[in-house]
Amino acid sequence: MSTTKMAEDAEIDIRPAKSAREKREFLELPYRLYRDDPHWVPPLRLAQKDMLDTRRHPFYKTADVEMFLAYRDHRVVGRIMAIINHAHNSFHNERGGFFGFFEAERDQAVASALIETARSWVRERGAVFLRGPFNPSPNYECGLLVEGFDSAPFVMMAYNPPCYIDLLEQSGLRKAVDMYAYQISPRSFILSDKLKGVADRLRENISVRCVDMKNIRREADIIRRVYNDAWSNNWGFVPMIEEEFAHLAKDLKQIVDPRIVYIAEKKTDSGEAEPIGFFLAVPDINRALKKIDGRLFPFGLIKLLWHSRRLAFFRIIIMGIIKEHQSLGVASLFYERIYRDVVKFGYEDSEMSWVLENNVMMNRAARLIGGRHYKTYRIYEMET
Repeated sequence: MSTTKMAEDAEIDIRPAKSAREKREFLELPYRLYRDDPHWVPPLRLAQKDMLDTRRHPFYKTADVEMFLAYRDHRVVGRIMAIINHAHNSFHNERGGFFGFFEAERDQAVASALIETARSWVRERGAVFLRGPFNPSPNYECGLLVEGFDSAPFVMMAYNPPCYIDLLEQSGLRKAVDMYAYQISPRSFILSDKLKGVADRLRENISVRCVDMKNIRREADIIRRVYNDAWSNNWGFVPMIEEEFAHLAKDLKQIVDPRIVYIAEKKTDSGEAEPIGFFLAVPDINRALKKIDGRLFPFGLIKLLWHSRRLAFFRIIIMGIIKEHQSLGVASLFYERIYRDVVKFGYEDSEMSWVLENNVMMNRAARLIGGRHYKTYRIYEMET
């Protein structure tokens, strides 16, 4: 598939990235575009190569994708991935198409050509809408940053220049939903009397423990089962198969601080401990990645290890409580524990992200414990 559009000064050619060279150009484009951006954090090239490996990464076992490059004068000026996520469509009974990994020079003709190419590709495969950006699904980086450009993103959060808002909206995309990020200082954390009372009441039958890294496979399976139950009613949720979750857990294991990853257990009538919830926070490795330009070799690994010795920021990635117990207030136990522990361990600041704008309870809880809404990410969509 090749699509040609005319810009004022030169022809734009859109072509699938098929060869090893084209896939390398797809991977490398953001490192060139963001070279002088003080807030961009270059991701590890090894990690990006793994994420874009459509033959080996477990996500692509339940998805069809095509990567496209935009050229002008034989130079790469943009990229996009078109996605048919069969797992999403099966779970939601939809005929959806998606896009992700969008990057482009500040040129409306380039952006519009890329979006139209992805739109046509998913339409040809039966999709009735195009939605994104997802890199490549809601279980990974997703959303376009639309507010909060004055600081670097936390780990596993997207980043883009402000001009991308106009590039996408002038291409015909419109807001589907917003997602919020909250900044919460551990030293100004607030546990209201109401939340404290709920936590005190629950402690008799529910306990919170740290994840056991010696039995990480068992722990990962507990978290996956709770996640797939707890989040099943959320907008855009896609259940994770065992292989995909294991792959993600393997990556997170490299950066996780087990002291701030929790599992909640409820006493059963027989006296056993039944897992009913989990809480996942990780140190913000982006503070170290910023020092190595995405390369581990020849000296990047040494720099990464040096700058990772004491990471003072962390991100609350996700919390889940199985639906049967969501009305109990188990989150109060997690909040109380995390902000007691992180001060003790020397953490100075945190981000809770992302929270859907229509998740009333989570947004209320974030504000109640002292959170400040400081970044907004947006998912866009259009009919095909």
